[in-house]
Amino acid sequence: MIDLEERAAEAGFLPMFQSCVPGYSVYENTLRFWSDDDGPWEWKGPIIREGHLAYGKFFQRKAGYVSLEWLPDFLNYRRSKRLAPNEDLAALDEVVLQAIQSEGRVGIKELRQLLGFAKGRGKRRPQDLVDDYHVDDKISLDPILTRLQMEGRVCIADFTYNVDRRGNQYGWGEALYSTPETLYGNLRVTATPEESYARMLAHLCKLLPMASDTQIRKLLG
Repeated sequence: MIDLEERAAEAGFLPMFQSCVPGYSVYENTLRFWSDDDGPWEWKGPIIREGHLAYGKFFQRKAGYVSLEWLPDFLNYRRSKRLAPNEDLAALDEVVLQAIQSEGRVGIKELRQLLGFAKGRGKRRPQDLVDDYHVDDKISLDPILTRLQMEGRVCIADFTYNVDRRGNQYGWGEALYSTPETLYGNLRVTATPEESYARMLAHLCKLLPMASDTQIRKLLG
């Protein structure tokens, strides 16, 4: 785990799974990626809790790490882009973001209840954010949360797991969502989004000489 954390911090940007840059991912460089208790998939929670790396679906809608050194530039650039295909979905993205900001950190099941996306939710609270917003029980939060992560507005704060009778954790784990500011504080930079992009591009071109300019630009989004 320590080696992975150090590698991600050194690289600044490290996809968890295969990306547009062949060979540049945790998955492609680990013999035991999936294991019961000791592998990169199980390490992601402890690594996040160390507080040196942000984690989320940052690279081509797949998970990966961004170091705190590069996170301000990453957010500065990504937040200049909006991925929702229309105004209605953009508005829905904002509602979900506000709910996450209000809760601090929240799992998807709790988020669905909070937003009224789940049946049997019960009474609304006066502070609920969607009292006047029509929602559909069939709305999926997954694409919304993916867009918010790709835009750098949401990241994963930790994972929670089911526990068996003996106290052992099992299952894939449920992500707890938060905002970068909640987890890491003020992340503003004085640079323009274009300047942040240029800095990241130069860094990755030096780090990944085997990758083409097109591949690196696709990785940065």
